[in-house]
Amino acid sequence: MFHAASAGFYLGFSLILAIGAQNAFVLRQGLRRAHVLPVVLTCAISDAVLIALGVGGFSVMIDLIPWIAPALRFGGAAFLIWYGARSFHAMWRGGEALRAADTGAGSLHAALLTCLALTWLNPHVYLDTVLLIGSIATQYGENARWFGAGAVTSSFVFFFSLGFGARLLAPIFARPRAWQVLDGVIGLVMWAIAAKLLTGT
Repeated sequence: MFHAASAGFYLGFSLILAIGAQNAFVLRQGLRRAHVLPVVLTCAISDAVLIALGVGGFSVMIDLIPWIAPALRFGGAAFLIWYGARSFHAMWRGGEALRAADTGAGSLHAALLTCLALTWLNPHVYLDTVLLIGSIATQYGENARWFGAGAVTSSFVFFFSLGFGARLLAPIFARPRAWQVLDGVIGLVMWAIAAKLLTGT
């Protein structure tokens, strides 16, 4: 149970660390101290809904279509290999900087609409939360729900840390070298998970 939950937490945290418009927007709101709590809650709850759909839906699907599990296992490994390679490429290229979304969010209404758009209109969020986390959760059998709970926890920890800790993180990640290190760590984690999927360990 603990192993499944911790695996879900680390996978979810690694996936969500990637530089993107949603994270940039949360960081920007945190730096401005503007509607931080509603924004981070919107991001975390959205992730929780998507992860629950992935974990719950896949358990039902496996019962109906037994051969889909190995297909998704290798498909997930391929996606992780690509994801890791992209991170290593970003590390090698360097010069990455976290740029806040250009969309203004002076009011709470505008902030939440922007946050929802950056979350639900991003196709990668469905690959990460519904497909990838859902497919990997099937490897944990009866503990799949704990795996999903770990992934949900990682979303809450990440978004609250990013939103409320933005002023502490900004000086560190203003340096391109910090992003290179982060991208390298993400690449290693993604490839390690892919190797476990391929070897079945």
